[in-house]
Amino acid sequence: MAQRNLNFRVGGKMYILAFDTTAGNCSIALLQDGRPVSVFAQTMDFGQAEVLIPQIKIMLEEQNLRFSDLGLIAVCDGPGSFTGVRASVSAARAFSLSCPDIPVAGVSAFDAYLMDLQGAELAARNLVIIETKREDFYFQIFDEAGAKITDPAAGTREDILELLKGGRKVSVIGDGAERFLYSPTGLSLHCIKMPTGVDIRNVAYCALNQYQNKRINFPKPLYLRAPDVCIK
Repeated sequence: MAQRNLNFRVGGKMYILAFDTTAGNCSIALLQDGRPVSVFAQTMDFGQAEVLIPQIKIMLEEQNLRFSDLGLIAVCDGPGSFTGVRASVSAARAFSLSCPDIPVAGVSAFDAYLMDLQGAELAARNLVIIETKREDFYFQIFDEAGAKITDPAAGTREDILELLKGGRKVSVIGDGAERFLYSPTGLSLHCIKMPTGVDIRNVAYCALNQYQNKRINFPKPLYLRAPDVCIK
């Protein structure tokens, strides 16, 4: 694959478009030089694909920008609902095909959540836990430097507690944290954060890190289980 232009700017300004439809939501942010200039967020269980593209057009028009003015596109590529993940990734890939000079970066919800643990909030073990609205959770564990200890996975509360046993300090973050911590865990808890969803700005910042390190991850859907319904 040809190397993409990683120095694409308009009038000396770097514009980033970030969006996420993976978890019962449609969230979009437009950033200029790392600063949000327009943010849209709407809770919705379905219909994200119909809202996403028109809203992006509105946000660009409000800033007097064309799509080709963007320097970077960031998308949350899961995990989440199958429909939501597919909507996000399909849109990102369509943008990549229509504007091949604009780099498109895929960011996992785990990495986006982890950005909200800063400095002293990080522990020896950092659990990012995402609600599935089932008996299990989506989760990933990171060390104090933010390095991945486990791969993204789906597992029960008991599965996760088994991986975290050992007495090390544990920080917990994610929209699944409240249910995970509903009863005593036996863990040595350090920091707990219970956001209701991914901060779309963090998706942009994670993508910007990829951009600056020239290691952009092209979006691919992060599915951690088989679909509920299969049509043969």
